[in-house]
Amino acid sequence: MAAPKRCPRPKFAQRERLIAVALAAVYVAGFAPAAATNNDIFGTWLRDDGDARVRVTPCGYAICAINLWIRDPKKQGEKVGDRLEFRIKPDGKGWSGKAYDPQRKLTFSATLSAEGETMTTKGCMVAGLICRTTTWRRLPATTAAQ
Repeated sequence: MAAPKRCPRPKFAQRERLIAVALAAVYVAGFAPAAATNNDIFGTWLRDDGDARVRVTPCGYAICAINLWIRDPKKQGEKVGDRLEFRIKPDGKGWSGKAYDPQRKLTFSATLSAEGETMTTKGCMVAGLICRTTTWRRLPATTAAQ
């Protein structure tokens, strides 16, 4: 069996806001679970500023995130369909590991944790010197696709 493809290691030369953009790109298999469990990061989420809706789902050897809706793509520097690939594992408090943003060619450390209807994401670059934390609210399946 062939080893999984590795994501290329890009240079760290982007604004820390890209971390939030990348974390906002969360893709799930088409619906949010009806009942959330602790550390259930999978589902559809609304960013705390209300400007992005994302979905998180397993995809191959990674966990993928895709932007479903962006309020102002030009202003935010994001677009629908932007994807983020997480190489994360449960760590007892949530999920942690690396994330790769193929649109911007960025790799950074990432942690995700969920408690009920709230998820917190944190991404760091430059050996943890530049970090961004974002809070998300889980959306019900009926509003996730709107």
